[in-house]
Amino acid sequence: MTSTASSTDTRQGQAPHDQRPTWQQRLRRFGYPAKPAADVRERLVPPFAQPSPRLWQVFGVPPVLADRIARWSGWGGPLLVTLMAGLMRFWNLGSPKAVIFDETYYAKDAWALVHRGFEVNWDKNVNNLVLSSNGHVPIPSDAAYVVHPPVGKYVIGLGELMFGFNPFGWRFMTALLGTLSVLLLCRIGRRLFRSTFLGCLAGALMAVDGMHFVMSRASLLDGVLMFFVLAAFGCLVVDRDRAREKLAAAIPPDAEGRHRPDAHAAETTRLGWRPWRWLAGLMLGLAIGTKWNGLYVLAAFCVMAVLWDVGSRKVAGARHPYTAVLKRDLGITFLATVPVAIFTYIASWTGWILSPANGSGGYYRDWATANGRSSSWSWLFPDWWLSLWHYEHEVYKFNINLSSPHPYESNPWSWIVLGRPVSFFYESPAPGKDGCPVDAGEKCAREVLALGTPLLWWVACFALLYVLWRWFFRRDWRAGAVACGVAAGYLPWFLYQDRTIFLFYTVVFVPFLCLAVAMLIGALAGPPGSSDTRRVAGATGAGVLVLLIAWNFIYFWPIYTGTAIPIDSWRSRMWLDTWV
Repeated sequence: MTSTASSTDTRQGQAPHDQRPTWQQRLRRFGYPAKPAADVRERLVPPFAQPSPRLWQVFGVPPVLADRIARWSGWGGPLLVTLMAGLMRFWNLGSPKAVIFDETYYAKDAWALVHRGFEVNWDKNVNNLVLSSNGHVPIPSDAAYVVHPPVGKYVIGLGELMFGFNPFGWRFMTALLGTLSVLLLCRIGRRLFRSTFLGCLAGALMAVDGMHFVMSRASLLDGVLMFFVLAAFGCLVVDRDRAREKLAAAIPPDAEGRHRPDAHAAETTRLGWRPWRWLAGLMLGLAIGTKWNGLYVLAAFCVMAVLWDVGSRKVAGARHPYTAVLKRDLGITFLATVPVAIFTYIASWTGWILSPANGSGGYYRDWATANGRSSSWSWLFPDWWLSLWHYEHEVYKFNINLSSPHPYESNPWSWIVLGRPVSFFYESPAPGKDGCPVDAGEKCAREVLALGTPLLWWVACFALLYVLWRWFFRRDWRAGAVACGVAAGYLPWFLYQDRTIFLFYTVVFVPFLCLAVAMLIGALAGPPGSSDTRRVAGATGAGVLVLLIAWNFIYFWPIYTGTAIPIDSWRSRMWLDTWV
């Protein structure tokens, strides 16, 4: 993404866009001096806020160095936040040395995938053997029936290949993607808000969110899904900027040297092959190949991208922006997303497809050979395609009918307020064992709880209301983008309220909650041009809120990391009865 030093637009200090009624504009013919209108290129590509070196000079940094730090802050700030997030996520990553929650499925499936190309049936008591032997166990040959696509498990398996079939190995890649997602969010937030500070703030908020933190330290699929969804969103945001730059460059100046809306340029300019949009399609395909709910994200992001194109051509001066998008943009939008995502998804099954079709390969791999040629049209398709289609159909039936009771299942209505978190791991070590203080007096509690940082999430409830207000009443595209990200990851689960579902599914839209909170904090700090009193009061309030969120994360640190604490200390952190 573009750094501050190389902003895509250097036009500074121009007058705001003239929003007076048309009758005032017409007075120009009688000598009325209208205020100069903003250059349309600035509306298409708003400049980045220029960071000031004054803050560094206050701390005694020489002016030349302070100016250099300010110019490098577009990358320096996000990298610093990412370093902090990485240190926290990789610290003692192999603890607890246990198979926690659904790691019992995905860690073993990943190990089988990277060695055999398909999942296998493991002995139900193999977990203890894996832990005691550091993963030196034979891999079974019998195929297993699994209900999630292979991409996320291949990602987990990559860490296992590098560091072994052990807790550190199967958590390495989720920790790495969790750390990189913080960097992505910093840069995405910077580009959205045109502010390095707000971008870094969004990334820092996610770095201290308990849900994101716990999911980055467990080999579950949802953290991998979150990374690909966020990466796809970032690609679309960059694509939006690149497309608007091309529209801005196509608009000729008028007789006065100004660039004003031009209907011909806005409706006829072709925007090329748009590589960032193709990359977004690849990321969305990988998301669907991790978990099927990526399909909802694909649909939501495609609609969002088309609406962005309509808005861009409308700002450029198109009289019929929808028609222009239909003619110039819709085809490439479809080709770059849906077919690319489908191809990526099918390619992710290559290991299963190449496995033997004689009964010794992947589950259902031999289905077409045995009984899949009953249709009169089946001769058109290869065996692997028919077998895969049958497999997917069976998985679909399983997913929509899954209703096995679970003590930690929850309803999506309660997710946004953290109604029922999921305990991934719990032990009660005696004093003097597993980190329990000798003088504890009674057994300690050692837990890994998938719980978002409460204060951050409860503030996010108000931030979402603010975002919706900005979108509906101020027509702020940034608010609409954030709302789309939350809706794509959250709202589809309301269709499956009878299904067994869990709070940790929310990690997919945690980045967008953090963007919403950053947007709210930016509004609290005060817009440019506010009085000194307003800015000081706003900055103080915003700073206190951020510090409280950070403190809240630190307070819950023991139950995010499985650190042994006295039972009374554990009870004091169970703020709601439903958390136990």
